[in-house]
Amino acid sequence: MDPRKSTLNRETGETQISIDINIDGTGQYRVNTGNGMFDHLLAQLSRHGLIDLELTASGDIETGWHHLVEDTGILLGRALKEAVGEARGITRMAHAYVPLDETLAFVAVDFGGRGYAVIDAEMTESDLVGLSPSLIHHFLETVALEAKFNMNVKLIDGANNHHKAEAIFKALARALRQALTPDERRSGDVPSTKGVIG
Repeated sequence: MDPRKSTLNRETGETQISIDINIDGTGQYRVNTGNGMFDHLLAQLSRHGLIDLELTASGDIETGWHHLVEDTGILLGRALKEAVGEARGITRMAHAYVPLDETLAFVAVDFGGRGYAVIDAEMTESDLVGLSPSLIHHFLETVALEAKFNMNVKLIDGANNHHKAEAIFKALARALRQALTPDERRSGDVPSTKGVIG
């Protein structure tokens, strides 16, 4: 199988973002968005999803973090879609439960070519270092829409907002890793009765 990689850049009047991913990696990452909490969450996707990730992002943060977080989600989603390609041989659907102290998060994904997100995860502003819960939700939705996969997130239990966000990203990472892992029994076929994904 050819390496499943993508290198993309996006520059607008609001942000400048570059990304390099390898979904067949070992979980190595270099992430710099200027927001420590956002960097921490993106690092979870890489390390626990075994996705090599290099990402730099800058922009008009004097207006807040919305533009940078949203545009990072757009580019990460597009990079994932490009790296997955025709999705030949992938497992396609997967889910993961991840505990973190008092918190338990569940994420299910389906790389069936249909971008959709349902996120049931109540969080408040505390312990998120300026990264609002609504932006975390928006980032996850944007990645799913741009990468064309279905994502269902359920926060089952938790009290600390840092733990909640981190558990969700770790669960997403684990689900992505399983869904994108080649299934040897598929012999490179597209995992759909349609014969095509996208």
